[in-house]
Amino acid sequence: MTLENIRTVRGLLDYAAETYNNKPFIKFVRDGKIHEKSFAEVRNDSFAFCRMLRHKYPENAHIAIVSKSCYEYIVALCGGFAGGFVLIPMAPETTVENGLALLRDADATVVLYEHEFADRMAQICAAEPAIAHTLDLGDHSDFERIYETYGNDSPYAALSDVEIDEQALAVLIYTSGTTGEQKGVMLSNYALMENVMYKAYFKGTEREDDVRLSVLPLHHIFCFVSDFLSSVKMGNTLCLNGQMRDLFENLLRFQPTAMRVVPMIAQAMLSRIRAVALKDPALSPAEAAAKVTGGRLLWMLCGGAYLDPKIPVAFEEYGIHLRQGYGMSEAGCKVSVPDEQVSMDSVGRVMNNCEVRIQDGEVQVNTPCRMIGYYKRPEATAAAFTEDGWLKTGDIGVLTEYGELFITGRVKNLIILSNGENVSPEGIENDLRADPLVAEALVYAKNDRIIAEIYPNAEVAQANGVTDINAALEALVDKVNLKARPSHTIAKLVVRDTPLEKTSTGKIKRTVS
Repeated sequence: MTLENIRTVRGLLDYAAETYNNKPFIKFVRDGKIHEKSFAEVRNDSFAFCRMLRHKYPENAHIAIVSKSCYEYIVALCGGFAGGFVLIPMAPETTVENGLALLRDADATVVLYEHEFADRMAQICAAEPAIAHTLDLGDHSDFERIYETYGNDSPYAALSDVEIDEQALAVLIYTSGTTGEQKGVMLSNYALMENVMYKAYFKGTEREDDVRLSVLPLHHIFCFVSDFLSSVKMGNTLCLNGQMRDLFENLLRFQPTAMRVVPMIAQAMLSRIRAVALKDPALSPAEAAAKVTGGRLLWMLCGGAYLDPKIPVAFEEYGIHLRQGYGMSEAGCKVSVPDEQVSMDSVGRVMNNCEVRIQDGEVQVNTPCRMIGYYKRPEATAAAFTEDGWLKTGDIGVLTEYGELFITGRVKNLIILSNGENVSPEGIENDLRADPLVAEALVYAKNDRIIAEIYPNAEVAQANGVTDINAALEALVDKVNLKARPSHTIAKLVVRDTPLEKTSTGKIKRTVS
């Protein structure tokens, strides 16, 4: 079996079990101890779970999974893929109202849920009779019984002999809904595999001996494809962080060499390293970083939201390469990936199996990884593609002759003033965030006037002796306005005392009341 012939998640699991066999694959903490599972064990456990699903639930059922990232979540996902089911990964913080809406939209009839979700699940089941089957993922002893009862040598072994249609709907990824309605992105096994099989431009970002710490939620396409499936392909050891509160403990515990992050995680790590360096000036930059990261971290790849270029510059001082990539669920995940040579404010180079063009300022993508469409939304699907079949990303960007991509804003966020001027709020936000006193910024228009909401960085203000934060931010706005065109000037400043609302991956929600 060769990688070039693999077109399904099931096939990738088979390849990894055959190629890497007993090499440690998944590491996780339970009851204060590190547990590990080999590539062969993950494949066997997943196939046992596949047989259980096929024994108990209808063929081709739509199965939702509501859980934090854990080993059982991985087994459930892989078992569902191996059995040819349609999977709906959902955020564990899903409310009853939102969860019910998504489950109905996705036509889910089976829900696998973590024990912490039990009360909410009971309310959802009471309101939605179509959900005929539920399974609590919280009892680890139940999983051990599943592995034993439905193992390779069990009477149920033949249940996992499933022919998978690589082009059929395999997973529904619901968009984060930063500005509007959540939609189910339909992805096939083929799209997921094509997104994993790209050729890295710099081998230092993909090494077989890497130990990765997975800190992003598994229900997010960036984590599932770039952390999990990529690790299966490369033979990496993948350490599960679990909950964000455990991040810094797990960095020291697992000592990763690589991580995928979103900007708010990168910023939190940088702040912790700087605090260590400030507390003990005798430490070298590498020593200060080691006390936070475990001492082996070489690469971090960032995605999901805007990354301030000052952050990767700062990490260079500590011997850690941080670069950003670019992608979207509708494109199967990644569109461009970084290497050591790309600019720190770019989102990397377009992948070898993708094409990108800029039409009227918009980034458009032609890729075999693209979605089938939005679930049950033919009009929205048609609107997502050009007449000649290119995916409209909705992002404004610039592409260089070397394939390096720069994202400068969102088409749907453009402020169109009554005089016909188009204003990209992201450009103004970036100018504001360049000042360390600004922790978060959101720019929008109201009554034809540009308004900026700023959540200040209280620690920076205190460290610099700033006693009147409002006055300092007013001065900053005046400074930004001096460089702006008349149509781009900020007319009103709102200083917030609470952070801006965000999605589960750290994107600021742009809906303004």
